[in-house]
Amino acid sequence: MIDDLYSTRILTLAANLPHAGRLAAPDGTGERVARLCGSRAIVDVVLDPEGRVARFAQDIKACALGQAAAGVLGEAVIGATVDEVRTARDDTLVMLKSGGEGPTGRFEGLQALQQVADYPARHASTLVAIEATLDAVSAALARRGATAGAA
Repeated sequence: MIDDLYSTRILTLAANLPHAGRLAAPDGTGERVARLCGSRAIVDVVLDPEGRVARFAQDIKACALGQAAAGVLGEAVIGATVDEVRTARDDTLVMLKSGGEGPTGRFEGLQALQQVADYPARHASTLVAIEATLDAVSAALARRGATAGAA
């Protein structure tokens, strides 16, 4: 039954990890670890003047599901606002926990992970990259606000 979870689509997404690595001088960094399985994501971002993701890098050490979610994220995150990332995270949570359809728009590729809803032990790994991205963008915006306040 769990073999159905690791579909060709999931394995293809997991094998293609856009923007792998780290940025030399990020505006913000986020790190998340899924305690149950140890999946880890470190995400660096640089924001444009309007607060959208201009540059993005991710260092992912996760199972195929976590890597698949990171693959979707890496394909879609450039140009995203903090609200878009937050909405994608929230819609993914609803998809996993309450049977929702999943994100639409730029992050609709996360719908490929709908079957993970049947495996609660895999939810945290699936969310690790998007949570780290949200943390990174939030940190970058907070840093920008602190810098503007100090001027």
